Amino acid sequence: MLRPPARVLLASVLAALALPAAAACAPGPAGRVAEAAASPSAARPTAPDSASPASTLTQEQAQKALLTEADLGPAWGPTQGAATWRDGVLKAWTETPECQRLLEALYTEEPLGAPSGTHAVAAFDDRYGGAQLRHQVLALRAEDVDRALAWLGTLPQTCSRFTATTTRSGVQNIQVMDLALPEVGDARRGLRVTFTGASGTLTFDLAAVRLGDDAVVLTTGTLGTLPGDAAESLRKSVDRLTEVRSQERLQA
Repeated sequence: MLRPPARVLLASVLAALALPAAAACAPGPAGRVAEAAASPSAARPTAPDSASPASTLTQEQAQKALLTEADLGPAWGPTQGAATWRDGVLKAWTETPECQRLLEALYTEEPLGAPSGTHAVAAFDDRYGGAQLRHQVLALRAEDVDRALAWLGTLPQTCSRFTATTTRSGVQNIQVMDLALPEVGDARRGLRVTFTGASGTLTFDLAAVRLGDDAVVLTTGTLGTLPGDAAESLRKSVDRLTEVRSQERLQA
């Protein structure tokens, strides 16, 4: 058998040694894989980003953040259904678009817009005064909540006084006022809306608070006198959501 010349063998060995180096420097996917494999830092897992956004509120967490009868006191119990004034007074129509939008937000109890993510609700009746309270916990983008809060803040000027027509309770004279809220959460807005007609006066309080990318909405309405502990109920609702979120971070 003929043996190849020594210079051929030498050339073959040099070519074989050159291939890995060429692959490591070559452009394209193969080059990147070879480069990553040769880099000790690329093989090590990276540390989690401490600035990453908080996880989205889960349904279980939202349910845990809801108020209970024990939070509200002995006068309150689970709701027995919608009050007569919900369809009789809140279901109303007016010619001013912004005021109509407010009426629809009050009737649906969606002042921050229709829920698109996690959403939990608890509703209660005041056994003695006839008031109804509804507590909502939602996962919403901060910029969307802030936009809705800003809109609510314009209503005491744009819709300070107007009239609306109902199918059951005739014409309602409506007044919209700012409602002072405790300094809770990252942003907040409160409104008091009164409906006065032939059947009497309905007072409806709305409070919305943003905490990061979560939100709390508390609404209370009555044909009589509103309970005097609304601010405390709001504070408790925000504290409960904050506590649930804190437990999540501790368990992570």
